[in-house]
Amino acid sequence: MRQLGTWAARAGVGFVRACVVVVVSMLVPAVWAAAVALGIRWGAGNPWSWVAPVVLVCGGTLALSRPVCRTVRFLVARWTAVVVPAGYRRAGPVTRMSTGYWWNGFGYERTRRDALMDQKWRVRWGDPATRRDLRFTAIVPFTAGLVAAFPPAGAAVAVLGLGRPEPAARVVGVLGLAVAVAGSPYAWRCVEPVAVRFLRPSPAMALADRVDELTVQRADATVAQAAEIRRIERDLHDGAQARLVGLGLSLATAERLMATDPDRARTLMREARAGATASLTELRELVRGISPPVLNDRGLVDAVRALALDSPLEAAVSAGPRLRLDPPIESALYFAVAELLANAVKHARATRVRISITRDDTGVVVDVEDDGRGGAAVRAGSGLAGLRRRLAVFDGTLEITSPAGGPTRVRMMVACESS
Repeated sequence: MRQLGTWAARAGVGFVRACVVVVVSMLVPAVWAAAVALGIRWGAGNPWSWVAPVVLVCGGTLALSRPVCRTVRFLVARWTAVVVPAGYRRAGPVTRMSTGYWWNGFGYERTRRDALMDQKWRVRWGDPATRRDLRFTAIVPFTAGLVAAFPPAGAAVAVLGLGRPEPAARVVGVLGLAVAVAGSPYAWRCVEPVAVRFLRPSPAMALADRVDELTVQRADATVAQAAEIRRIERDLHDGAQARLVGLGLSLATAERLMATDPDRARTLMREARAGATASLTELRELVRGISPPVLNDRGLVDAVRALALDSPLEAAVSAGPRLRLDPPIESALYFAVAELLANAVKHARATRVRISITRDDTGVVVDVEDDGRGGAAVRAGSGLAGLRRRLAVFDGTLEITSPAGGPTRVRMMVACESS
């Protein structure tokens, strides 16, 4: 009895899904049928009878192709947990220039609205995915749509046949009912292989997306590098450079006073020595902020342990066997952990933090978890967004789990080889 109930539930769910697949896949053919019916109604004697059907076919197909494909991807992901990447081109930012015009990546427009509309049109119709969607909407009715139509068609035959008194009609109705019941759990599944085969991005589209992604990453790296150079220049100008200039003036004054006012000269010498010590400390802090010596000498794990010792939080660091990564990757992960610790102190108001550094078959994984108030999210222009961009340069990923009330857990994964 339980097996019968399970089969009935599967048949019911499958029948509903098959009907949904039929409706979605037959939307574009329905437009085609409406266009043919319109042409027939206008009659062959009307010289303009073909214009409206052609416009309806072209416009309806173009308008419905992308919504149909998005719906199919959603259904496949919802029903089978198979994610079919869309691969659509993404529009770039629209920027206002100093001339007052708006640049959308293709040309200049007088208003932001015109720039967005022009960009949307160019990106949409210049996208190879549009041709892929049109091809899919022409294929899916005769593949997945045709197979999924068997259960609804069998149910319709069963209703019509069993409702008539003729024995032959009743036999046909029973056969239709058998087809509907037996085929319902399986008929809708044809949509998955069809979607995977015809809706996934082609190698050329994937390559173009990768080129775009690398272009964005290169631009982000260039901007970050320029910002870092400006920061170093500012720190040198406002800190160590100013102290060294003052040190030179103090020494010059002390030199002039050696013969006339030795006490004052000795005082200036003591102040110059204190200034030299402070300048050396600032230079060491600046060098540590650029490339910590412990990171270069002992690697990522020991550098993170040293960072945890200097943190005001109660920090625990766990790591696997000693590993050495490429210096740029070690530097990126080190400063990422440093930023996360600073966020835990400044924003999350945490008291404890746990840092885990492990190595798996694909690369290095760094987990940072604090007991703060949570609510952390990647927002445009935030430090976490910049952190994600910096890791993306190395094909790294950043995953954040931070419910309200905490805890906050950040996982950083970078594919790399260790030595």
